[in-house]
Amino acid sequence: MTDWAALDRQLLDPSTEIRVRLGFEQHSVTLKVNQIVPLKSLREGVRESRKYAQIVSSIKAIGLVEAPAVVPNPKTPGQYFLLDGHLRIEVLKQLGVDTVECLVANDDETYTYNKRINRLPPVQEHRMIVRAIERGVTEAVIADALGLEVHSIRARFRLLDGICAEAADMLKETNCSMLVFDILRRMSTLRQIEAADLMIGQNNYSAIFARALLAATPYDQLSAPAKKARKNDISGPTSQQISRMERELATLQAQVKSVEDSYGIDNLHLTFARGYIAKLLDNARIVRWLSNHRQEYLSEFQRIAGIETIGSLSASTQE
Repeated sequence: MTDWAALDRQLLDPSTEIRVRLGFEQHSVTLKVNQIVPLKSLREGVRESRKYAQIVSSIKAIGLVEAPAVVPNPKTPGQYFLLDGHLRIEVLKQLGVDTVECLVANDDETYTYNKRINRLPPVQEHRMIVRAIERGVTEAVIADALGLEVHSIRARFRLLDGICAEAADMLKETNCSMLVFDILRRMSTLRQIEAADLMIGQNNYSAIFARALLAATPYDQLSAPAKKARKNDISGPTSQQISRMERELATLQAQVKSVEDSYGIDNLHLTFARGYIAKLLDNARIVRWLSNHRQEYLSEFQRIAGIETIGSLSASTQE
């Protein structure tokens, strides 16, 4: 049986040397494009897609930002297999670029690396655009690099106008749409913070949810333009409806918080329990005894031991 306490002491001991294998070489390499062999062919019509056009615009404007990932071909020295960056390499070929700087992977992992990274949240994108403009980059150049219209760059530049710093900081790592910030702008500072906390608590950053929060916002917590709009809107929710929505939302949030507090520990306990049951069923004598005396237990134990993830356990339980 694993001695978890001893393992923890070993990991916490500063004198213990723990070797971590790097996924990539520490230095990039510059390769000729014809040295790189793609591991997949581009689907039909991809060169006419918006994403392809954005990559073309970006490379033309500021050069290659994200280096492709390659792995050496063990059978052919000087040749590399392309793991990630098929569109970028195709664009470089189209533009007549002969060489490219690449990351060299230590493992032949052919999954798409882009699926393992987080996309740039809107707040971070806003700050990037602000920083670029402060350094003298024009809106037109940024628009060309990102494959967007100039008016879209301006809208992203003004994303946090009317948004308090606390709410912006809370939402800086989330994928809130620009429309959500337009809705938050109609609320007072304190209500913006409350709304951001509610969205984080519910893990819901949709515009529909933001509109519901706006509808549930008391009149005295609206911004001046929003107060005027609500006063003229006779079809808006009544005070009783708003009060009921607030109570239901507060109750729901409390329930979600309660589940979040215990989820990690419960998941750990269930994982250990499943592993222990699987180990018991490896003993033929125990299986024989259960078969003769507790067949109902045996079938349930076998079902639990055969489950690979706790999510599957929950789904099968609901069935």
